[in-house]
Amino acid sequence: MKVLCVTGMPGCGKEEFLKVAGEHGFTVVRMGDVVREEGRKRGIGASDEAIGGFSHSEREAHGYGVWAERTLPRVRGERVVIDGLRGSKELEAFRRALGESVEVVAIHAAPKVRFARLQGRSRSDAPASWEEFLVRDARELRWGLGDVIATADHMVVNEGDLGAFRAIARAVLEGVLGGSSHVP
Repeated sequence: MKVLCVTGMPGCGKEEFLKVAGEHGFTVVRMGDVVREEGRKRGIGASDEAIGGFSHSEREAHGYGVWAERTLPRVRGERVVIDGLRGSKELEAFRRALGESVEVVAIHAAPKVRFARLQGRSRSDAPASWEEFLVRDARELRWGLGDVIATADHMVVNEGDLGAFRAIARAVLEGVLGGSSHVP
């Protein structure tokens, strides 16, 4: 079984990485879907503030690995990419259940690049202002996102051309599948 956990700040390009992973036969499991579904069941609104607050309160009440534990039943198949890793406690939960072969791919883009991308989305959780963007970043960093980015097995910078990013994503995935750690 090959399991990749994808992490990065909002707007860094995780969704594009997931598309390339899908082209390589990976099943995509989104931790955010688990959060949003649970939020809907409990009558939580769809705004970033509502979902983020709910997600945080669940971490505080049940431990910072709670969303990984709730995501695990969806992890099935030989090639799986898990989107939305937010901290070391989540990574520990995945490694406890799935083994040390779990690898982390971190995607990085500068804040101004990410903000522009988020503004271009038509999602309900897109920040309406730079200040909202900074609040979201701070919240996610408090969850330990910076720690998993800093210790990732693979680091991909995504600040340029989409084609170039997709080529790097393919190289990472082919390296993981082939056992090679060489990535351009």
